[in-house]
Amino acid sequence: MAYTAGINELGEPALATEVTPLILLSKSNAAGAGLAPLFRDPTGAIPGLQAYSDALDKNPIAVKALTSLVGWLLGYLIAQVFISGGSIDYMRLATLCSFGFVFHGPSGHYFYYYLDEIIPGTDAVHVCSKVAIDQLAWCPVFMSVFFSYLGLVNGDSFATIGNKIKNDLFNACLGSWKVWPIAHLINFKFIPNKWRIPYINAVQIAFNIFLSLLGNKKA
Repeated sequence: MAYTAGINELGEPALATEVTPLILLSKSNAAGAGLAPLFRDPTGAIPGLQAYSDALDKNPIAVKALTSLVGWLLGYLIAQVFISGGSIDYMRLATLCSFGFVFHGPSGHYFYYYLDEIIPGTDAVHVCSKVAIDQLAWCPVFMSVFFSYLGLVNGDSFATIGNKIKNDLFNACLGSWKVWPIAHLINFKFIPNKWRIPYINAVQIAFNIFLSLLGNKKA
C-alpha cells in the first residue's frame, strides 16, 4: 500500500490518505487512454482482448475464421517442428490454414448458434445433450469434410479419399472422444456463445497436432 499526506484547506497537515492499487490502476489506465485500441483496456484486462471482443461483435464470422486459421497454423507448426522434427511443408501448411479459415471457423459459428437455439440452457441435461450431438453427429461430419478437403487439395481421386475416410474416420472420432467431451462440458456450461470458437481454438491447437499427424498418413 502507498500513502500520501498533504495540507488541508485550513493550512493544517492532512491525514495520510491510502492509495490503493485500484486507484493506481485507474490512473494507469487513464494515462494509457491515448494508446491504440489493441493495447488499451479500461478494465486492466489482457491487452487487445477488448479490441478482439469488439471485432467479434462487428464481424463475427470473419474474426472466427481468422481465429481458426491461427489455431490450425499453430497446431501444424507445433506438430511438424517440435514433434515430427521434419521440415515445414508450406503447401500442407497453407491447406490446413485455409481449412480453418474456410470451414472450421464459419461452420463452427453457425453450428454452435444453431445448437444453442434448439437446446437453450446450461443445466446438466442441456449441456450433456449438446455434447452428445456435437460428438456423435457433428464430429463424424467434420472429420469427413476434413479428410475430403485434404484429399481434394492434394489431387487425390474420390476412391482414395473414400478409403482415407473409411480407414481413419473411426480413429479420428476416437481421438476426439478422448478430448472434446470434457472440453465441451466446460464450453457449453460456462463459455458464452460469442467466445466458443476462440475457446475451441485454444483447445484445438493441441487436437490439431493429432489431426495434422493423422491427416498426413497415407490412405
